[in-house]
Amino acid sequence: MSDNHVQIFDTTLRDGEQVPGCKLNTDQKLVIAEQLDQLGVDIIEAGFPVSSPGDFKSVEEISKIVKNATVCGLTRSVENDIKVAAEALKYAKTPRIHTGIGTSESHIKFKFKSTQEDVIDRAVKAVKYAKSFVESVEFYAEDAGRTDNEYLARVCEAVIKAGATVLNIPDTTGYCLPSEYGAKIKYLKENVKGIEKAVISCHCHNDLGLATANSIEGVINGARQIECTINGIGERAGNTALEEVVMILRQHPYLNLDTKINSEMLYGVSQLVSNSMGIYTQPNKAIVGANAFAHSSGIHQDGVIKNRETYEIIDPKDVGVTESAIVLTARSGRAALAYRAKNVGYELTKLQLDEVYAKFLEFADQKKEIDDSDIHQIVESTSVYNEIISS
Repeated sequence: MSDNHVQIFDTTLRDGEQVPGCKLNTDQKLVIAEQLDQLGVDIIEAGFPVSSPGDFKSVEEISKIVKNATVCGLTRSVENDIKVAAEALKYAKTPRIHTGIGTSESHIKFKFKSTQEDVIDRAVKAVKYAKSFVESVEFYAEDAGRTDNEYLARVCEAVIKAGATVLNIPDTTGYCLPSEYGAKIKYLKENVKGIEKAVISCHCHNDLGLATANSIEGVINGARQIECTINGIGERAGNTALEEVVMILRQHPYLNLDTKINSEMLYGVSQLVSNSMGIYTQPNKAIVGANAFAHSSGIHQDGVIKNRETYEIIDPKDVGVTESAIVLTARSGRAALAYRAKNVGYELTKLQLDEVYAKFLEFADQKKEIDDSDIHQIVESTSVYNEIISS
């Protein structure tokens, strides 16, 4: 793997499914898993096998159909979790066990009522046991975002020595600022003995709206895997959005970092996940929202009509959207009306446009958005209608 390749670890089917009311059945998971595989994700976290018979079955069935991606199962640092995950992954072409334990003072003191040394011991035992089943073992240091860097480095060094091939550094609570998270990754790169033997992974939550920014800062500072979900769905405020990190890296080539994602599938996969889970994607969602390439301001519309790049940094076709949308509202100008009128068959002169535009404003003040049928009605109600259709 080249040093500028950022692996995409998709956890839509595991962390994404933790959203209340978004339970998927096995058949739905299989459809999504196939699309993720075609999309080009490197790792599909298929579920948490020990959590339920249904999750075990889903991980097992996904393992059978995925052709390219690594298939991953989540566990705690519990022997039975790991054994069950290994069983569920037995059909995978490339299996991975994702095991770990909380490392922050809060988790050690309140969740485990334990000590730092005991947590390291449990982490090492879990990794060694997972390694007895699969070659690819990922270790997560839960709440790494609030874990002291020196202690976190000790944990990482111990699990690498035990056989971990990937180190997941989660900002579990979405607390870190990008500069803090980037500095944490940099610290680990510079202070963990044997770090060159493992891939550092970013798993950032969006509680403060910083998941994507933190993940990007993580890879800039040396991480080479991003854990994310389609549409950024997930626990509480969600996870890093796959479509966002993919397009950020692609739009900033000077970073010399990229993924192997087929970006033209992004919108379609987004719609599939949204419909399957029954989660409404906010219209202003970056990259895949309904308004991501829609323009209603007259100033913006005029610029986009003249040259798309005046207000769009991404070609809609690059993410699977057919074209930009020029939305007619009371804020739209003459250029937008002329453009939309031409699309439905009216080539207006300047004088004709002046009259049609005046009538358009009357309509637009009464209706939030003007559609194609409204344009016909507007043109037909003007005194220049006959002149327009005869020209």
